[in-house]
Amino acid sequence: MENAVYHFILNPVSRSGRGQKLWDTVIEPYLQASQVPYEAHFSGKAGDITRLAMEISSIESPAPHRIVVLGGDGTIDEALQGIADLSRVALGYIPIGSGNDFTRDMPISRNPLKALRQILDAESTTAVDIGVTTYGDGASHRFIVSSGIGFDAAVCEETNRSDMKGFLNRIGLGKLTYLGIALKQLFASKAVSCQIRLDGGEPISIRAILFVAFMNHMYEGGGFKFAPGADYRDGMLDLCVVGDLSKALILVALPTAFIGKHYMFNGITAYRARKVEIRTSAPLWVHTDGEVARRSDCLTVTCQHQALQMYI
Repeated sequence: MENAVYHFILNPVSRSGRGQKLWDTVIEPYLQASQVPYEAHFSGKAGDITRLAMEISSIESPAPHRIVVLGGDGTIDEALQGIADLSRVALGYIPIGSGNDFTRDMPISRNPLKALRQILDAESTTAVDIGVTTYGDGASHRFIVSSGIGFDAAVCEETNRSDMKGFLNRIGLGKLTYLGIALKQLFASKAVSCQIRLDGGEPISIRAILFVAFMNHMYEGGGFKFAPGADYRDGMLDLCVVGDLSKALILVALPTAFIGKHYMFNGITAYRARKVEIRTSAPLWVHTDGEVARRSDCLTVTCQHQALQMYI
């Protein structure tokens, strides 16, 4: 294993286009100077990250493939979708995105070179949980940070197609995009009822929800601490259910989520479960790690306990 090849998957447009420069000036020179055996794989269009992860992890090998992802939360999410057998991979992550919610509660350095050294110097891997969101038609999507239905997914959907996102990220004000769209979506949202079943128990009926977040980690949305007690190794999902609050009160509560104090408000409730089934009275946007593809009124969300080995 000492001479095993590290496969680096890079999204060159991460951090608003600075990903390629970071690779050329920091990461690759260090690998070459340290004589680390590696192969570099670059994405050029949508779907490439998933395809590259699939191709690398499908190669016959007596030992797990060493894959290192450089990018943001969306990049690691795309890579997860391409790995057919998680047990055949040891994953490293170098955060060079704008949000990086994945690393906020993990011992992964925000400094790319330090993060690289952590991976190369690691004597072993750590097993972490993976979430899976399954739609009513059987289609499923893995997530590593969080999944959600309702308001938070609607904000992600609009943020991802916002012309302002790239500009504000480049000048370090990316959170303004999320906050501005959050306010817009808040006032446009309509009351939807739901039923939630935790680990096969009796359904919990909620008259009106704004959103339900299924958290594997503490943070989502660029720093909202929706699940202060989440542990990415305990086999449990931490739910943040935002229910029947006035929109004026939600405006007061939302900023407190940056420091995880939002549960002081009646109507915001925490639950924990390994498996969650949710039915809503109308289809709502659904996100997995901030990536939004569709609306749904029927979801099953599960936690795969310590399914992925990581260099952390």
